[in-house]
Amino acid sequence: MEIPVVLKERLMRVKLFLCDVDGVLTEGTVQMGGVGGERKVFHIRDGLGLRLLQAEGVRVGWVSARPSGATTERANDLKIDYLRQSSTPKVLLIEEIQRDAGVGWEETLYMGDDVVDLAALKRVGFAAVPADGIEEARALAHYVCRREGGRGAVREVVDLVMKAQGRWDGMIAKFTS
Repeated sequence: MEIPVVLKERLMRVKLFLCDVDGVLTEGTVQMGGVGGERKVFHIRDGLGLRLLQAEGVRVGWVSARPSGATTERANDLKIDYLRQSSTPKVLLIEEIQRDAGVGWEETLYMGDDVVDLAALKRVGFAAVPADGIEEARALAHYVCRREGGRGAVREVVDLVMKAQGRWDGMIAKFTS
């Protein structure tokens, strides 16, 4: 896919990749009760994509309005740079992460899918939304994914960043040599 120039310019500035969890990294379903409590399903290529992005020097974080042990476990498994789980407005949580990472809104990519993500989507340099995000989120997005949340949407955007920043071919070469 050829990346339109206007999107490529925005993607070139990305130094911080942030996303919501439920509905973006997962399909938005939660299994409750039973042995072990809450369970969530994460797409494996999303996780690998985030690790590849980190290996290229882009910091990665998750911002969720809903604290969850399953989210913490997956974030630890992937060595996610920033994890914020709080009912605090996401814009404030993102600004805290940005201060720590030394980046501004123009250098931040955010993926969200629902009403709690709208303020962040309005501010970031690159806003992405899974195909099944709410209409208002899709309207604010610079990019609406072909894939749905929990079904590879995050990886789709990671690949866009890597390609726009000229990192894709080098990464592929590492895995084909």
